[in-house]
Amino acid sequence: FPVTIGSLSFEAKAVSSVSAAERVGVVNFATCVSDSKVGQEEQANFDNIKKQLTSHLEQTEKELSSLASKLNDPDYMDGLSPEAESNLKEKIQTLNEELGRYQNQYYQVLNQANMKVVQLISSKVNAAAEMVAKEKKLDLVPHKDVCFFYSSDLDVTSDVVVKMDKAY
Repeated sequence: FPVTIGSLSFEAKAVSSVSAAERVGVVNFATCVSDSKVGQEEQANFDNIKKQLTSHLEQTEKELSSLASKLNDPDYMDGLSPEAESNLKEKIQTLNEELGRYQNQYYQVLNQANMKVVQLISSKVNAAAEMVAKEKKLDLVPHKDVCFFYSSDLDVTSDVVVKMDKAY
């Protein structure tokens, strides 16, 4: 219906009996990861990869530290021949280079593993959110991080986790 206020004229639309908020559900992705079976399994796999890589890095760092302490021990160094001292310095340099390579590989592998986990769980959350949306007749199910505020009544995370677990 047309409305005129002062010199402004516009058309007001009647509000439907169902508000838009009633057709929206919100999902907390982090909760889906931490509470779903697939999220827990993928997190455990990621932690195992991280543990294995960390163990290898720590072993190399320990060996490097041991050699560096020998290099800094004047009594130990006095007992070495020039050739043995040169070999020790070369070994330390080699271990430093290896450690740098291991650290790069560590971060690359962890980033790739993390991306795989996020992609896998995102696809599971998407599928489960679609099922929940159809059941609850929702038009929109955004991630909670895109909202500045939302009522807790709109949170459908637990329903999504249930669907994810059933699909697992």
